Amino acid sequence: MGAIDAWAQVPTERMAAAPWMETLLRWTKRSGQALVSTTPMLTASMDAAGVDLALISAWHGPQGSLISNDEVEAQIEEAPDRLRGLATVDLGDPAEAVREIRRRMDGGLFVGVRVVPWLWDLPPNDRRYYPVYVACIEAGVPFCTQIGHTGPLCRSEPGRLIPYLDDVLLDLPELVVVGGHVGFPWIDEVVSLAHKYPNFFVDTSAYTVKRLPPSFVGFMRGAGRDRVLFGTNWPMIPHARCLEGLEDLGLGEAGRSAFLEGNARRIFGLSAGGAG
Repeated sequence: MGAIDAWAQVPTERMAAAPWMETLLRWTKRSGQALVSTTPMLTASMDAAGVDLALISAWHGPQGSLISNDEVEAQIEEAPDRLRGLATVDLGDPAEAVREIRRRMDGGLFVGVRVVPWLWDLPPNDRRYYPVYVACIEAGVPFCTQIGHTGPLCRSEPGRLIPYLDDVLLDLPELVVVGGHVGFPWIDEVVSLAHKYPNFFVDTSAYTVKRLPPSFVGFMRGAGRDRVLFGTNWPMIPHARCLEGLEDLGLGEAGRSAFLEGNARRIFGLSAGGAG
């Protein structure tokens, strides 16, 4: 098929034991230990669906590291032709966050930065993010975040797009932002910002294509053809299950190719036919 997964992770035991995981585990009818994964498990899921490349995330929150950048780097090195990383930072130490971005974006293994706002309970227009944004611009990499409501029992408000992400995109027109998890229930705000800001993109992680909201699918078929990226949130959803019903979206050949692979290659600077 040829596809790039814009949001996956290989959870550690620390992440699987996080108290906010309880809701997600109940939804997926899995135990926390079942989320502890390996790189071969991820690549096997990718192989089953014809997915070529996955961008795997590090996670850091107020209580510390859940998946460290070093751990992500080690995971990539297990499958260097199949994986690239999205580094994370400690918002509580903005100066060190900038230094970490500069270190990690130098070797080609990491192609962006991700911070999850609900984990910090800080919307993206909080002042602590701004040094991170400038470091992303300097490094020439996207800033990836989560938009919409949260599955975990945490406040959803930091994932609302207007006014929070709207402020950021207005303040920093050079910043490329990828909002993950579709943005439900604020789909109108997603579409509004995508029309308004040429550097704002969305990935479909945490949704199977069958569950995508109809208005969002309509956006993908039209003005959003070059703005939406495929993602899974693996291991929460296996790649093959995520893609069931893809043909029913009615994207056409060019739209399907852009969604599955082309948009991610362009936005993250990944070379055609390779990991980048």
